Amino acid sequence: MFTGIIESLGTVKEVRKENDNLHLTITSSITNELKIDQSVSHNGICLTVVALSEDAYTVTAIRETIEKTNVGDWQIGDIVNLERAMKLGDRLDGHIVQGHVDQTGICKNVENANGSWYYTFEYDENWNNITIEKGSITVNGVSLTVVNSNKNEFSVAIIPYTYEHTNFKNFKVGTKINLEFDVVGKYVARLHGLRN
Repeated sequence: MFTGIIESLGTVKEVRKENDNLHLTITSSITNELKIDQSVSHNGICLTVVALSEDAYTVTAIRETIEKTNVGDWQIGDIVNLERAMKLGDRLDGHIVQGHVDQTGICKNVENANGSWYYTFEYDENWNNITIEKGSITVNGVSLTVVNSNKNEFSVAIIPYTYEHTNFKNFKVGTKINLEFDVVGKYVARLHGLRN
């Protein structure tokens, strides 16, 4: 479990394909604090540390993860949002995030709002996911509040701190992002028959 509060940024150092798997080597400021078998959220994808070196670590994505997320598009030099799993007893500053990406979406618009930014994302409604106005959403692992919730799109407001400390600053129209819809919101929606 994660909170959606990004701890650090990582840089993709190596991408290696092996059969249906993708091995990704990442450098980051938290590398020396990691250990083998530890779960780390990478752009919202829960991946397990399988190897460590002095300045980098490696995780492996399997075919299902590659098909449901944007990890297959990562290239050397790409910047990813990182968060280690939350500890029991910690404050839940974001919201409950499982690290299980529901689907990808596309950045449709970026609007500079005089000191902050509005990002609008579009997603395929056929996956039966919904957003709820003022509900939570995870975009590339970042816990955010939904504004302008519509049938297959929504917007989020980004403050300067989030802009500087996540990979939101690299988003442009057409950028593919990972979405994890709020687990509580999904449950409530299904309970009330909003979606199956």
